[in-house]
Amino acid sequence: MPNLTLDSLQSTIVDDVRRALAEDVGDGDITASLIPAERQADGRIITREAAVFCGRAWADEVARQVDPRISIEWLVNDGDTLLADQTICRFNGPARGLLTAERSMLNFIQLLSATATRSRHFADLVAGTSVKLLDTRKTIPGLRLAQKYAVTCGGCHNHRIGLYDAFLIKENHIAACGGIAQAISRAHEIAPGKPVEVEVESLEELKQALEAGADIIMLDELSDEDMRTAVALNAGHAKLEASGGITETTLRSVAETGVDYISIGSMTKDVKAVDLSMRLRFQAAD
Repeated sequence: MPNLTLDSLQSTIVDDVRRALAEDVGDGDITASLIPAERQADGRIITREAAVFCGRAWADEVARQVDPRISIEWLVNDGDTLLADQTICRFNGPARGLLTAERSMLNFIQLLSATATRSRHFADLVAGTSVKLLDTRKTIPGLRLAQKYAVTCGGCHNHRIGLYDAFLIKENHIAACGGIAQAISRAHEIAPGKPVEVEVESLEELKQALEAGADIIMLDELSDEDMRTAVALNAGHAKLEASGGITETTLRSVAETGVDYISIGSMTKDVKAVDLSMRLRFQAAD
C-alpha cells in the first residue's frame, strides 16, 4: 500500500486538532482569561532529548484554530533528527492564545515525534537489507492517520489503513469461509482490484495461498528456516510479510531471510512521548 503524504492529510489534521481543542478548551480557557487580552508573548519549544521530529502541521493548525495571530517560525522539518536541548521553533502572538494552545501543540508533537523516533530505531536495525518495515492498525484511536504519517517520517512504511482498503484474511476468516482458496476467491469476487493478503501458519498453507493467487502472504510466527524456505517456494510470485513474535533482537535475522515486509505493531502502540518544553516570555504591557 502507498505511504501517506502530508498533502493527503489536510482535512484529517483540521479534524484532529478540532477534537483535541474541544476536549481541552471546551467553552473557554478560564485560566488564560487572567491575562489581559492585549498582552503579547514570544517563546520557543525545545526538546530535552534526542528524537526524530514530526508534527509541525498539527501544531500549526492548533495555532490557527486557537488564534490566527500566532506566528510560528520552524527551525526543523518532519523527519529531521533532533539533539537534546535543541530549539525546534520560535513563536509570538497574543499571550492568551499561546497559553491555550500550549498543551495541544506539545501533545501532538511529542506523540508523533515519539512514533517517528521509534520507527527510525527499527529502520536502523535493518539498514542494508531490502526489507520494508510496515506499521499495523495498533494505533491510538482517532489518531491513526497521524501516527501512520509519523511512521513514514521515521523511515518505515504504511500497511493498510483500515479494514476497508485491503483484505487481510486470518485464521477465523479462513475457517468461516471453508478454507484458504475459498476465502481468497470470495475476496476477488467482492472487491476486484483490492489487495488480498492471507495469513498462513505453515509452509503447507503457504502453498495453498500461492495456488489461490494471494497478492501478499503473511508468515505468522514461522521460524527463520521456514521463512527462508518460504522465500524459495514463493519465487517472487507474491509479496511475503513476516509477522508475530518479532523483537528488536530477532528483527535483523528475520529481515535477512529475504521476506519483502515485516510488520511491527509496537512501532505505534509502544511509544514513549518525547520530552518537550515550551518556554514563554511575556512582553511588557504598554
